[in-house]
Amino acid sequence: MRANGIYTTGWILWILWFVIEESVALTTKSTPGTLSYHVWYWFSIKGHSEFWRLRRFLLLAFLAWLSAHFLTGGKF
Repeated sequence: MRANGIYTTGWILWILWFVIEESVALTTKSTPGTLSYHVWYWFSIKGHSEFWRLRRFLLLAFLAWLSAHFLTGGKF
């Protein structure tokens, strides 16, 4: 198998794992296990914990970079 085939297989498996994990979290509803909940928690979106402004800025900066990176074909 070529090297890019290994990476493609890895990304497909990672996405499949994400879909399974997110589906379980959405269907059980016993614990807040979704990616959205964790992002809100990690970056203090629904509260004002310590360094909340910095955490939100880091999230915004990362998402802005990721969007620019994808939309420019990797020039950023």
